[in-house]
Amino acid sequence: MAAGVGGLLAPIAPAVAQGYDMQARTLLGSAKFKQAKARLDADYDRIIADIVTLTEVEAPPFKEATRGALFGRMLAAEGLADITTDAEGNVYGTLKGSGTGSGATRPVFVVTAHLDTVFPAGTNVKVKRAGNKLMAPGIGDDTSSLPVLLAFIRAIKAAGFTPATDIVFMGNVGEEGPGDLRGVRYLFGKGPLKDRIKYFISFEPGRGDRITNAGAGSKRYKVTFTGPGGHSMGNFGIVNPSYALADAMVRFGRMTVPATPKTVYNVGIVEGGTSVNSIPFAMSMMVDMRSGGKAELDAVEKQFLAILPAAVDAENAARSTASGKIGYTVTPIGDRPVGAVAMDADIMRMAVALRKAAGVTPTFGTGSSDSNIPWSMGREAITLGSGFETQGAHSLDEYLVSDRPRDVENMVLGLATVLLIAGAK
Repeated sequence: MAAGVGGLLAPIAPAVAQGYDMQARTLLGSAKFKQAKARLDADYDRIIADIVTLTEVEAPPFKEATRGALFGRMLAAEGLADITTDAEGNVYGTLKGSGTGSGATRPVFVVTAHLDTVFPAGTNVKVKRAGNKLMAPGIGDDTSSLPVLLAFIRAIKAAGFTPATDIVFMGNVGEEGPGDLRGVRYLFGKGPLKDRIKYFISFEPGRGDRITNAGAGSKRYKVTFTGPGGHSMGNFGIVNPSYALADAMVRFGRMTVPATPKTVYNVGIVEGGTSVNSIPFAMSMMVDMRSGGKAELDAVEKQFLAILPAAVDAENAARSTASGKIGYTVTPIGDRPVGAVAMDADIMRMAVALRKAAGVTPTFGTGSSDSNIPWSMGREAITLGSGFETQGAHSLDEYLVSDRPRDVENMVLGLATVLLIAGAK
């Protein structure tokens, strides 16, 4: 998950949330829920062990199948029905509810965490321990959430809860950058569950008070500048793709963008050339632009695209084009939609009511997660913190801090939210 902007928003009017407030208090005060909490606490060491097991199975972008197969076996071991790996690679099973309907008419509630990490194949993912720290690339985002979902299943069963709605517990593919949310795009666009999903929660590392209710959109491109190329001495003076790229980067870096909604841009990768004494025939850069507002994202994209021909024209005017001119190609490599769920949507009212009943002040914010897809379609979704404090996301120094009382407290909020939304009794 990409970093977001958090903050406190105005609470929902009491008259609007009153019904859910009562349901939340009843749930939290029930004997069954006390049993579920106790099971979560008893499972803590197992959750940690499962995090280590899953972390040490690589899950690079587009290569999540091995981890997905393992997670599918874990879901099956918890007794879920209909273990499925769909055409995109999402892996899921169903905890049957008491609701009516069958096939395409039976609604489902999807609870998911993503299988993929940002790290390429061959990265050393062996977990190391130092005190209460567990360190390995990918251990937090989002590997730490997957075993929490398994623990939710065990807690629900141990306490004897029966959900009214079928709960689909899922490990989805393609959340991280190159994946461009492909797993959830398929889930809502082409997958067999697409017309049955009533509610959707994606879990990411973080505290239980956090409710991500809006999604920052992003536009990503690979731009390749091309030219005739040649020897650095023998062909000196001809146009050079490196200079066109550098000019474009400088212009891009000088763009002004609004602070609200937060709008950002970045050049993340530059590549090309063949040797230090060759004028390159091709140079590329990959850029990322993000915003919490659609109009603002469209505006920064428009500015960026206008820079490219200007940089090419400047280079073609600055040096000889006798052997050929500089050209460029633009390839889209990512497009995450902007979206949000309304504060008065049922899923938000329930999530807020649960935290209020637990004596927790919810925090709200904008991020970039699997929920961007359902939000952009007007579907009810939120992203929640699964419980663990993790640091160094997307770096080789990523680590998880184990703090049992705090972690369990956070997990309990996630479990209770799932139970309330599922109408569990």
